[in-house]
Amino acid sequence: TSPPTVEPVTLAEAKAHLRIEHTDEDALIASLVLAARLHVERLLAIAMLNQGWSLLLDRWPSDAVTIPLYPVASLTAVTVRDADGLPAVVPAADYSLDKASRMARLDRSSATVVWPPPGPPMNGIEISFQAGFGDTAMQVPEPLRQAVVRLAADWYEARSTVEVGSAEQPLPAAVAALVAPYRVRRLR
Repeated sequence: TSPPTVEPVTLAEAKAHLRIEHTDEDALIASLVLAARLHVERLLAIAMLNQGWSLLLDRWPSDAVTIPLYPVASLTAVTVRDADGLPAVVPAADYSLDKASRMARLDRSSATVVWPPPGPPMNGIEISFQAGFGDTAMQVPEPLRQAVVRLAADWYEARSTVEVGSAEQPLPAAVAALVAPYRVRRLR
């Protein structure tokens, strides 16, 4: 719902990494930094810098609601639409947020609260939240910043049509090593 106001790597940092002093390709380099951030964020299910998000649900799960983005800084609102589509905000006292888990959870297990069912068959529940390590690039873990600058540099140097990270073109080894500690492995 709201993107970050800065990137984890500045244009000057990216140009220094690439050893570029001219300004001819500033727009290209800035777009590569943005694309690299988005790629790393999607790969890891994270938000590097504070940004607003909404999670839409059709119905309440039987247990806690898992927020599929890390780290969650805060919940902004929990809204349920009735049969007429009118929104009702759930009081913050009726739920709690577990931010300690790798994927935050909205706990609505209070025995005294009856949660309203959504009226529309789809997207009747909206959970608005802020996610990210902070508002500034310096609050982003350094390995993630390095992954962004190295991936942007790799794309700058090897301007190909193959998507980096696909089966045909895996992530560069240095980038893969930098993001490895932030990957969530699941047992199936």
